[in-house]
Amino acid sequence: MLVTRIKTAVVLFVLIFLVLFVLPGWTWIVFASLLAGLGFWEWLRLTPAPYTSPIARIVLALLLGNVLAALALAAPVFMMAWLTGISLLVGSVFWLLVVPLWLVKRWELRQPFVHFIVGLVLLVPAWCALVSLKSVPPEPWLLLATMAVPWIADIGAYFAGKQFGKRKLAPAISPGKTWEGVAGAAVCMMIYAIAMNQVGGIFTALSVPVLLLLLVLSVTGDLFESLMKRQAGIKDSSQLLPGHGGVLDRIDSQLSVLPVALLMIILAVGH
Repeated sequence: MLVTRIKTAVVLFVLIFLVLFVLPGWTWIVFASLLAGLGFWEWLRLTPAPYTSPIARIVLALLLGNVLAALALAAPVFMMAWLTGISLLVGSVFWLLVVPLWLVKRWELRQPFVHFIVGLVLLVPAWCALVSLKSVPPEPWLLLATMAVPWIADIGAYFAGKQFGKRKLAPAISPGKTWEGVAGAAVCMMIYAIAMNQVGGIFTALSVPVLLLLLVLSVTGDLFESLMKRQAGIKDSSQLLPGHGGVLDRIDSQLSVLPVALLMIILAVGH
């Protein structure tokens, strides 16, 4: 299993490197749209609702991915600007206000239409952030710096939790997470904020308060997907990524971090 995980990670790393640094700019839009489509397909698998028959899931996922790609590649600039602005606001409200209450109440999605809408709220704002952050100078470094937040948090949480972890964070949702792990991730976030301040420029928008908020969101996104999988009675969102599970399993924290991060960066730059 470890060898499989490493092989998949290497392939993904090479693919992302090529799309960001070697291939034409439009390939990142296609790649982000592919992630959104695949993530939506996996999300639709988390409910037994009638509209999620295998064919329907594929059709809806293809439709979402193609519509998003077409908007970014062919739609007028003002249309993308409006979509991004509205999506960031909706996504931020969802992750900052709705999901924390959702986790406390442990709501279950029973209505197919609501499930469908929640899937769009999960994926469209994150897609907008991926596309928008890629175009912010010095591209693609701000995008990578933002995407690194969950990666660094996961590393800090893993080692701190493994060494000191005793008190469970949310045992009914994700038994492996501990408060000590969160503390380790917070220390890493503060060190990361200092590093971003040394880099200067737009990277100073990733300040200590912003990164600590994004850390909370990273944990929230992870817990939210864990809750959805637990309620659906599955371990992984799919088996698309050998050794890693599905696309949602790999981007759950990015879904919660990216929209709020871009909104915070916009507000910081505006001031």
